[in-house]
Amino acid sequence: MTIRLKPVDVAVIGLGGAGGVAVLPLAQAGLKIAGIEAGTWLDPHSFRPDEINNNVRGWPDSIQKANREVPTVRNSINGPLLPRPAVHAMMNAVGGSTLHYWAQSWRLNPWDFQARTRAIERYGNSAIPVGSTLEDWPLTYDELESYYDTVEHAIGVSGKAGNIQGKVDPLGNVYEGPRAREYPMPPLRSTGFTELMRDAAIKLGWKPFRPPAAINSEEREGRPACVFHGYCSRGGCHVQAKNSTAVTTIPAAIKTKNLTVFDRAHVTRIGVDANGRASGVTYLRGGKEYFQPAAVVLLASYTYENARLLLLSKSKAFPKGLSNNRGQVGRHYFGHWVAAGNGGVIALFPFDLNVWYGTPAQGMVLDDWADDNYDHSGLGFIGGTNLHVYNEMHPIQSAGMETFGEPTFGTRWKSFIHQNAGRWNTAHLQTSTFPYEDNFLDLDDTVGDPLGDPVCRITSLPRQNELRAVDFAQRRMEQWYMAAGAIKVVRRPMNPPGVSTHAYGGTRMGDNAETNVVGRWGFSHEVPNLGILGASVMGTSGARNPTLTVQALAWRTADHLARNWKSITI
Repeated sequence: MTIRLKPVDVAVIGLGGAGGVAVLPLAQAGLKIAGIEAGTWLDPHSFRPDEINNNVRGWPDSIQKANREVPTVRNSINGPLLPRPAVHAMMNAVGGSTLHYWAQSWRLNPWDFQARTRAIERYGNSAIPVGSTLEDWPLTYDELESYYDTVEHAIGVSGKAGNIQGKVDPLGNVYEGPRAREYPMPPLRSTGFTELMRDAAIKLGWKPFRPPAAINSEEREGRPACVFHGYCSRGGCHVQAKNSTAVTTIPAAIKTKNLTVFDRAHVTRIGVDANGRASGVTYLRGGKEYFQPAAVVLLASYTYENARLLLLSKSKAFPKGLSNNRGQVGRHYFGHWVAAGNGGVIALFPFDLNVWYGTPAQGMVLDDWADDNYDHSGLGFIGGTNLHVYNEMHPIQSAGMETFGEPTFGTRWKSFIHQNAGRWNTAHLQTSTFPYEDNFLDLDDTVGDPLGDPVCRITSLPRQNELRAVDFAQRRMEQWYMAAGAIKVVRRPMNPPGVSTHAYGGTRMGDNAETNVVGRWGFSHEVPNLGILGASVMGTSGARNPTLTVQALAWRTADHLARNWKSITI
């Protein structure tokens, strides 16, 4: 029998990067919130600099909810399913994947919000990729700037501004949109390797800079600066210098006494009342089923689970899934074309690079070839790529390095690895991706989770626009490495992304209810008291990580809810 709980003002599904931010402005406004999280609190004392634990086995454990419902993937509508990874790209915990991410905290470029209009203005109608469902966002960079600023200071981001109120500083990113003020902390320190790459970029006439990161570069709010111990990628920060929502916005919301966290709670459905409005959330916890009534529901899972949960939440009012009467849930999906082994560039140097420590966010970056920062005429694609080189190398990772034509086993392989394990580097290339009609998310008709519910299915076909953009970026990256002294460079082939750490769309934001799931404030066109948070509402990816944009949008949606409570809950 389902246990009905005391009603709350807002039920937030997921306390990761998005939900973990949204709860703070809601709590500060005096609203009573139930934060429903599939994971639990993780003790920083248990975090380990351990490559096997973190990167191989998938920290924090292999029995997480996410790992029991990894999406299936196919590269064509009628194609076979590809092998599924054992470990999901995301994790369940209070703080979610902000515990184990690289903490890169990028703003999108102003171009990204109006990519369709600006591309047509500069290159003509034919510039829009064939089959793309690309639309301009319903808001501009300028409309989101104050929320970017709020989140940067609320969670703590280190970096160097390149454009403060129109004044450009060459020490920062000269291509960024104007910001109101400087970052709250200076950038993370550079290293010998990143300075080598900086000098090479300058010789080429390019404009390198250090990237922004949600990591303390100095002591802040009682937590120390980064100690650069070298296990930031997929690892938790034992000194709490990484500014996860678990150590920033969630504790601040709890202090207001308006947020109650329900951990280890597996959400199965979102309820709907007789009027077609969201009525609350059903979840399993400790072997019992609960229903949490709420005046407003905010869905803040990862992109795949956002779409899946809506499609599973069928009712008389929504027979095809919640907020899906127009068939838009799952549409306009795209994953970031980004990786080292998938479309990346790997370089071998004739000297040691000393990259065994530090954090990936402690890098050197180029935006010269990102977004529309260069003339695309005649190139056959729009969008661009952020080129990022960084520290952090692990022993197992290094043993599996590219051998640059040498054997991959035996005596010669061992000799090559012994000599070159610390002499190679792989670039992180993030390329603009766009939505297409035949790239989408739906429910798999053959694979289910332990409860018997179908998992999410990803259909992602290769697209010429992105393939050409990646090829262009690889050639620029090869040029950069060679200018820095590399003796061999390998360009990895590009395949469509599978289960991506940067997954977008499926509940896209837009003013047109016929082609979008939520409106400009993040609330469903069909269910006015249902808000959706996360990269699933984003219409373009830009050439950078989505987290800060996700968090700025989450704060904006929560702020709008608090300011318009009566009209939204009528």
